[in-house]
Amino acid sequence: MKNYKILLFIILLFSVFSIVQLFSASDKKADEILKKADENLMPSSFETYRKLINEEPDGSKKEYIFYSIKKDRDKVAMLYISPASEKGRSALRLGDNMWLYIPNVGRPIRITSLQSSVGGIFSNSDIMRLDYSEEYNASILEQNDEEYVLDLKAKTSYVAYDKLKMWIKKKSIIVTKVECYAASGTLIKTLEFKEVKDFGNGIVRPAVIETTSPLYKGYRSIMIFSGIELREFPDEVFTLDFMPRLCELR
Repeated sequence: MKNYKILLFIILLFSVFSIVQLFSASDKKADEILKKADENLMPSSFETYRKLINEEPDGSKKEYIFYSIKKDRDKVAMLYISPASEKGRSALRLGDNMWLYIPNVGRPIRITSLQSSVGGIFSNSDIMRLDYSEEYNASILEQNDEEYVLDLKAKTSYVAYDKLKMWIKKKSIIVTKVECYAASGTLIKTLEFKEVKDFGNGIVRPAVIETTSPLYKGYRSIMIFSGIELREFPDEVFTLDFMPRLCELR
């Protein structure tokens, strides 16, 4: 009987160890998929022009044009080009920290990831997006012959959304949809990635991101990438002192 109990304990221990190993391998694969999806969405260092359109329930629209740059996994800067009332503004993101520079204020002011400096449904975090793998740990929620569905959990409490659910095409490893959730489990918004385009230099990614929210019925925001170019930048341009001079890079 004693030997039987020892054998049973060993079997149970081995089973638990095998399950842990299985989940660990699955999470590692999920993180690798997420990193590859990041690479396909955003090269390590680039510049781009984007148009952002905010649509309201009455059909009215407000449009913005931005010049944006990114370096590594955690540095993003953005210059407002239009409308004329916003021209000269710039924004900077370094990891979890964000600032907005307004010319007539004369100094950068702190902004948060969940705020929106341009209104609409896109948050500051959405507009100045870091690599998803920089902010989230991934696991495979489900998969089929066509796509993976990843469950992403925030690494820190500073991340805009506590949890994401992400759909990725298996063949191309391109993101097609992201659902953003609060810590309570409430769906905050859905991002749909559309119109895959070849931008050159091996950059093939969706040219359009559209977002809607159950919290804002009838509202819609759209982001359109008109060009993405590989370009290296010195660290100097990702500083508070350089924010008023971001226009020099164009």
